[in-house]
Parts: sequence; C-alpha cells; structure tokens
Amino acid sequence: MPPVSRGFSPRRRPSAEVAARLPPGQYLTPDFPVLAVGPTPRGAARDWRLRVWGAGAERGWSWEELLALPQETVTADIHCVTQWSKLGTTWTGVSLDVLLDGVPAPAATHAVAHCEGGYTTNLPLADLLGGRAWIAHRYEGEPLAPAHGGPARLLVPHLYFWKSAKWIRGLELLTDDRPGYWEVNGYHDRGDPWQEQRYQGD
Repeated sequence: MPPVSRGFSPRRRPSAEVAARLPPGQYLTPDFPVLAVGPTPRGAARDWRLRVWGAGAERGWSWEELLALPQETVTADIHCVTQWSKLGTTWTGVSLDVLLDGVPAPAATHAVAHCEGGYTTNLPLADLLGGRAWIAHRYEGEPLAPAHGGPARLLVPHLYFWKSAKWIRGLELLTDDRPGYWEVNGYHDRGDPWQEQRYQGD
C-alpha cells in the first residue's frame, strides 16, 4: 500500500453542473483567500469618500450618500487569477450604472480604479456598465471586512478578481486605456477568465 501523507487529500472532481461554472484552469474552493498588495488599510467608513473624475467629469459621494443610493444584492461566481474560484457569493452595493448616470463624460472609454494605498487597475467602461459592476460594501449580508476590501470595493465578477479592486476611493475616467499596477507588471489588460487572459499576450 503506498504511503499516505497525513492532512493531504486530492481535490475532488466537481460535478458536471459545477464544472460548467469553472473557467479553464480554475479549481473550486469553499474558502475566500486573502490576497493583496501591501498591508490592509483600517480606515473607518466615516472617513470614506468616492470620487469620480476625468474626461470632463467631477463627482463625489460620502459614505452616507453612497448608502442613500439605490442598493442591489447580487449573487455571482468569482474567479482569481491564482486559479481559485468561489461560487455563489452574495454582495450588496451600488451599481456603477447608478453612480455614472448623469456624469458628463461622453468621450470616456476606459476607467482606472484608484484605491487606498495606491493600488490601481484599468477597465473598459463597457465592463463597468450594463449591470456588470458595483461598489460593494456588504458580503453575505455582513459589512465587508477590511481584509476583503472593506469598507467598499469594486466588484466586477465577470473578470478575474484583481479587477475587483479592494478599498476603492476613486474612479478616473479616460479617453484611452492606461494600465494599472498589475497590468504594468505583465498581467492582461482585461482579464477575462473564460479566455484565460492572465498575462499580456494571452
């Protein structure tokens, strides 16, 4: 009988239904791994403010103003570029459609999310609109924990999760694309998990 290491067991093969929800190269996890660039900020929600600027736009919301906007609760699968996927996660927040409605930036085609600590990531506006992205402040019915981006993070679940920037503080609208932190360091500009857009050239 071959030796067995204590504490090791092979990953179970997912059911056909679950496998259909896993992009290529991903594995299912029941956990919510914590990955971040730099330390976790511990700023209080009362000091939080979201700013949208660029391409002719200038708008801002305090924490109280964000919570006063129409809220949505969405359930989505999330996929990390490090290959884990977590299915059926539930979030509450404000749709980017609501936040950007009436913001005058007709020439804008892209955006860069700016976060506490200096992290940035770029996204086409098409990936932020049409019910595809939110500023999320609750996870599974509870206030979003700092380790997962609280008090608020960008949520763009159809892209790899590094695009769902933690500790978001601003959204800069642009008339062209400008890479963010990981994109400058070789990650894909868009990051579609179903096309395995992990790195530049994928």
